[in-house]
Amino acid sequence: MKRRQFIGSTGLIGAGVLLNKLSFAANAPFPVVRVAAAKRHFTSKSVEKAIVEFKSKVKNPELGWLFENCFPNTLDTTVTYKVLDGKPDTYVITGDIDAMWLRDSSAQVWPYLAFINKDTELKKLIAGVINHQATCILRDPYANAFYDDPSKQSEWKDDVTDMKPGLHERKWEIDSLCYPIRLAYKYWKLTGDTSPFDAKWKSAIQAVLKTFKEQQRKNNDGPYSFQRKTAFATDSVPMSGFGYPVKPVGLICSSFRPSDDATIFSFLIPSNFFAVTSLNQAAEMVTAISKDAALAGELTTLANEVNAALQKHAVVNHPDHGKVYAYEVNGFGSYNLMDDANVPSLLAMPYLDAIKNTDPVYINTRKMLLSLDNPFFFKGTAGEGIGGPHVGKDMVWPISIIIRALTSNSDTEIKECIEMLRKTHGGTGFMHESFHKNDATKFTRSWFAWANTLFGELLWETYTTKPQLLA
Repeated sequence: MKRRQFIGSTGLIGAGVLLNKLSFAANAPFPVVRVAAAKRHFTSKSVEKAIVEFKSKVKNPELGWLFENCFPNTLDTTVTYKVLDGKPDTYVITGDIDAMWLRDSSAQVWPYLAFINKDTELKKLIAGVINHQATCILRDPYANAFYDDPSKQSEWKDDVTDMKPGLHERKWEIDSLCYPIRLAYKYWKLTGDTSPFDAKWKSAIQAVLKTFKEQQRKNNDGPYSFQRKTAFATDSVPMSGFGYPVKPVGLICSSFRPSDDATIFSFLIPSNFFAVTSLNQAAEMVTAISKDAALAGELTTLANEVNAALQKHAVVNHPDHGKVYAYEVNGFGSYNLMDDANVPSLLAMPYLDAIKNTDPVYINTRKMLLSLDNPFFFKGTAGEGIGGPHVGKDMVWPISIIIRALTSNSDTEIKECIEMLRKTHGGTGFMHESFHKNDATKFTRSWFAWANTLFGELLWETYTTKPQLLA
């Protein structure tokens, strides 16, 4: 579990700058809260140019201020770039925790892909992320978070699992192996550059395939188990670390959700949909780049098997909303109807190219998720959105509001989401992990680069496709 700290309007903010209500008022209208240029980890000329353009064209000064703070936050504060063995290598921390999550690091640099064909240094930076992720996967495909130092021992001393040096945390999450493929595939499609996709990268793809097959658990529970001595039930896995039993129906088990919370039923539906997309993308890359038809065939076969199982087991009947996607199932007929803010989520599946947002079952599911029929949908005077068990009741995650906008077909809904985000940064100029539904100055994680950069992605996409919504 990532360590949480509630911080109000007098706490530390995204780049480590102290801000309170008095300083905010004294520097009206909007104080400088972005980290000073001399202290930034990486500066992209194309991103800086985008900031200038956005601020000059978007007439709402607060949105311009937020974009300048949030969009470059990953580059400003979280990346460490170097050349290792003649190749780019980029370590990306999640923010206030000095560790690299495969998921978070992919999501954090994703919005910058739009600029890499006109920014050579930024292109190298992202190629470095791809290279570093391959190294991490080969270190341990079951781990979710890694240190830059491969010899460093984890701070988690009470974990019962096969822990290796260089691992920060070893929570098995399907999406940890999907996100690097998503990043690699988009990079390749945009640039045509195949230099990151060498023998090591191919070995990482083979490790992904092997791990996914193991976690179908067709013959036994597989090699992975995890337990932690903790007071938090969501931070450990029951049944000797293997989770509650599942029926082997072709789906892939995920011991943890992308929130780093343990699943209840191990077949996590949005992550299985994501896996189908990732396996097909990997197959396309292996065919075109590695010229390995056999490996591509195995990847495609597994994708088809998981997809067929999803068609059979992912959809359930809701008494009010009709056919909807379950969040988790076990293959025996049990299911969990909810959603969590962290991506992949049911709400986010169109964002991940897993399904279309016009899919009838998704439309029904979306209505359920954005209502009080979702036990983790919270609505208050400050805002509304999806949260999750990780932070607790009544805490709305900005990521869920951003994803709601990015998956919407409604201009009205997109505009309402942006306006809600504008009003709920708690006076800091940055997004947070979560905020209280009735008080945006009560929030968790003052420095959460994923949420910051994702918000920047939403603003830039809206500016380039529907600028009228930012008027």
